[in-house]
Amino acid sequence: MEPEAIANDAYDALAEGYAARIDTKAHNAFYERPATLSLLGSVAGKRVLDAGCGVGKYTELLLEAGATVVAIDANARMLALARRRLGSKPVELIQANLERKLDFLADSSFDVVLCALVLDYVFDWHQAFSEFSRVLKPGGEVVFSVTHPFVDYVEHHHRNNYFAVERVEYVWNGFGAPVTVPSYRRSISAMLTPLLANGFRLETILEPRPQEAFWAADPDEYEKLMYQPGFVCFKGRR
Repeated sequence: MEPEAIANDAYDALAEGYAARIDTKAHNAFYERPATLSLLGSVAGKRVLDAGCGVGKYTELLLEAGATVVAIDANARMLALARRRLGSKPVELIQANLERKLDFLADSSFDVVLCALVLDYVFDWHQAFSEFSRVLKPGGEVVFSVTHPFVDYVEHHHRNNYFAVERVEYVWNGFGAPVTVPSYRRSISAMLTPLLANGFRLETILEPRPQEAFWAADPDEYEKLMYQPGFVCFKGRR
């Protein structure tokens, strides 16, 4: 079975449990999401591409904040759950893979691209950032979050080559039955090179710490994240 098909099966298996917990799971609600939103700032009146929208949580928040949103995701099941969450809210949901051209989107048609916890599952970042650059207006912003290389390499894959982009697997236990999810680990330089090579300048790197509310949900993990990173967030400008 091709890697893309394996990944799609994993997302199908995760989808319902992910949708049920995305609002309250501590790593999302009290750690990654507040950090990513802090880099976005005000989106009122802006046109935003939610690149890898999953079950639609960020899309919902963007709409509530006054943005016009186009949301894309590679997985049909995730998109169906996003539509269920969003109901009749005015948003365009499109099935699309970030490793391919987004030729259904016009040049210079967005103010912001948001790509939250998605690029870990994309091998070719040059293709993704080339398309992000193309669809953004001059001065437009890209905000993205990924697993921190510290976690991928030091904790899990320290016998591998840190500098290589490698396909790895993790067993996700936080969204119901355990699901093996494939992803790609890469170095910080492998994250930044595609951004810079496609006409962006780096504005911010944020290594967040959990909010205090995280402690009530999972005190052990809270203490861990106060001393070592789990995610890293970036903001670039075209």
